[in-house]
Amino acid sequence: MTFGEDPRLATDMARAYIDGMQTSEGEKEIENGWGYESVNAMVKHWPGGGTGEGGRDAHWAYGKFGVYPGDNFEMQLRPFIYGAFRLDGPTAQASAVMPYYTISYDQAPDGTTVAKGFSRYMITALLRGKFKYLGVVCTDWGITADEGETPDIFAGKPWGVEKLSVEERHYLALMAGVDQFGGNNDMKPILAAYLIGEKEYGEDYMRTRFETSAIRLLKNMFQVGLFENPYLDPGVSEELVGNPEFMQ
Repeated sequence: MTFGEDPRLATDMARAYIDGMQTSEGEKEIENGWGYESVNAMVKHWPGGGTGEGGRDAHWAYGKFGVYPGDNFEMQLRPFIYGAFRLDGPTAQASAVMPYYTISYDQAPDGTTVAKGFSRYMITALLRGKFKYLGVVCTDWGITADEGETPDIFAGKPWGVEKLSVEERHYLALMAGVDQFGGNNDMKPILAAYLIGEKEYGEDYMRTRFETSAIRLLKNMFQVGLFENPYLDPGVSEELVGNPEFMQ
C-alpha cells in the first residue's frame, strides 16, 4: 500500500520495487525490458489511499470520503507520477493501476461526488490525460456491488452511486475509463453496460471502447511471455513459490 508517510521515500521505493518486479534482462528479455522473468506490477491506490476522513477505512460506508484538510492533493500524487509512472528501468511505467474506493471530496472540477473508480476526471482527465498513463486501470474490489444495510456491514462499495443499478455502475465505470473490474467474474452486467452504451453512442463507439481495454489487458499478457508459453512445470513452481530461503 505504501512505504511510509514520507512521499519522497514512497516515491523512491515504489520506483525501485516496480523496476525490480517488471524488468527482465539478457536472454530472458523479450522487448523493452519486458520478458519471461517480468511480473506486471499493479500500483494502488490512485490517487492516494491515505486520506480517509477521520482516518476511517473506505472498505466500509463510514469511510467513503477522502479529504485534504492541508490542501495536499498534489502531494498524494507524487509516488505515482514521479515513481510508479516514471521508472528508471526500460519498462517505463507500472503496468496496471487501481483507483481507490473513496470519493475525493471537493477535488473534481466538475463538482461530481463519485468514487475514483467512477470518476472520469480521476481516470481519463487526470491519470490518462494529464499524466499520460498507458497501462491497465482495474477497479478496487466490489465497487459495483450493493452496499450493506448499515455502514458497519462489509459488503459492496459503490460510493457516490449507491442509487444506480449494478449494470449502471458498470457502465459509469467503463465510461470513466476502467479496463477491468476487480472482484467481478460475472460478464452479464458488463454486457448489459455495453448495451446501455450502444443505445447511447452506437455500436461502433462501444466496440472501440471495449477493444481499447482488451488491447491493454492482452499487452500485459504478451509482454511477460504468457501468450507464447503459458505452461508451467509444477515441480519448478513448488521449489520457487514460498521458498523459505527466498522468503528470508
